[in-house]
Amino acid sequence: MQRLLLIYNPHSSNYRRVRDEVIFRVMKLNGYMIGKFAIEKIPFEENVKNLKKVLRSGDIAIAAGGDATAAVTANAILESKKDVTLGVLPYGNFNDLARTLGTMKYDDDFLKQKVKKLYPLDIIVDGKHWRYATCYVTAGMTAEAVEVFDEPKFRRYMQKGHKSSWRSYLKLAEWYFKNRRKKVFLPPFTLNGKPTKNGVSDYCALSGKSMCRVMKGGDDYLKPKVFRSENCRLINFWRLSKLMMISMFKRTPGTETKEDLLEFLAPATVELQAEGEYKTFQNVKTILVKKPGQYIKVIHK
Repeated sequence: MQRLLLIYNPHSSNYRRVRDEVIFRVMKLNGYMIGKFAIEKIPFEENVKNLKKVLRSGDIAIAAGGDATAAVTANAILESKKDVTLGVLPYGNFNDLARTLGTMKYDDDFLKQKVKKLYPLDIIVDGKHWRYATCYVTAGMTAEAVEVFDEPKFRRYMQKGHKSSWRSYLKLAEWYFKNRRKKVFLPPFTLNGKPTKNGVSDYCALSGKSMCRVMKGGDDYLKPKVFRSENCRLINFWRLSKLMMISMFKRTPGTETKEDLLEFLAPATVELQAEGEYKTFQNVKTILVKKPGQYIKVIHK
């Protein structure tokens, strides 16, 4: 009998909806061996490690939660190198992977939808694999801004039922105007051997259809080698505004590439984030973003 594994975060503000709309319904399914895996309040890498031990070839893993829950599940599947199919249901603020896959709700036909191959980005820092990203990765100011969502006061506020994504945008806007001029977010670096312009604050690689819900991408996630990337000076409000307007109504600007190598002119402190999960790196010399050719099977509308 095929195993169906539900991955969820019991500490999230949307857990009750996950329980009522997904867990209770899936537990009644016939023809599957149903299992559950709860995301714990431990580092991202530890959750990936624990989930990886549970997975078996032939499993269907359904991540019901936000992008962090989806990212843990995707990374565990990719690192396990097992033949596991990923399904994603949106119960977070932005839900970029669910939007990319078009799987925005659970219904009786969810498991009958087609399965496609998603080719993730691989982020390598100073020669060591850091994380896979199914939709996007950023470095610099936009990566550091994500930390506001982990502020205890804001998390308590969201856990009381204030779940609207516009509240997250307001929090980001508040952080932006308070911090955009305070520091150099990305020290000088070259991109694929070419110097970048002075004052670049952000690097972004986008492969999925959505970033932060409002920024549009394309179908690079279905391609084994290429993605799009851009570096910008987003501390300038008008440049940020122009970028957001283009990204919302057309497509996020970027240049097609097969591999991006960021080389810093001196060892640097760099903030990286992939789908909302972030980390600060010290004394970084190089960041390599590429597609390793590895894919993950995903339920796709």
